[in-house]
Amino acid sequence: MLAVTTLLTLGVILVNGWTDAPNAIATAVSTRAISVRAAIALAAVMNFLGVFLMTMVNATVAETIFKMVDFGNDTHASIVGLCAAMFAIVVWATAASRLGIPTSESHALIAGLSGAAIALHNSFSGINGSEWVKVLYGLLLSSVLGFLSGFVTTRLLSGLFRNRDRRNMANGFRKAQIGAAAGMAFMHGAQDGQKFMAVFMIGIFLNRGQTGTQSFIVP
Repeated sequence: MLAVTTLLTLGVILVNGWTDAPNAIATAVSTRAISVRAAIALAAVMNFLGVFLMTMVNATVAETIFKMVDFGNDTHASIVGLCAAMFAIVVWATAASRLGIPTSESHALIAGLSGAAIALHNSFSGINGSEWVKVLYGLLLSSVLGFLSGFVTTRLLSGLFRNRDRRNMANGFRKAQIGAAAGMAFMHGAQDGQKFMAVFMIGIFLNRGQTGTQSFIVP
């Protein structure tokens, strides 16, 4: 079962890579600030550095996902539930991509794990509410702060450079776009990389016969 769990987790990482990861470089590519090949290389390197470096510094994102649900004491049923959640994410992400529906594998992951835990317990007892609250805070704050930051930054830059020659500013803005794309790719790796690493570790624990939310330690 470990092989199946691993393959499904890799499948989720793959669909996350082709749906979420390109968002970091899409703007820089569309404005021709960077070529497609260079952007893909940049995204690959920065995503790797994000998950590698941030996991060494602070692995709280992975810990939140790891402790979000409790599949119960039946390891076989728990493995089946985990695999069902991963399979559902792959199917949903693939279908959404084909139909052009904007989606997030991070939220699909949280929903899939929670749905599996509820199905196994026939109640909400397998859901860790304190960890779910962190997700709700993140969803709310990222939406509000992202909107406000984008609005304020756009107005500020528009005011500062309104009377500047666009041709003289193009090179600086091009470099800024590349830097912003690199930063977004880095943080995508730091966030999403940890989430799926946590799922993989849940699979390892379950296949070893361990259940519940044991202490989370990244090797």
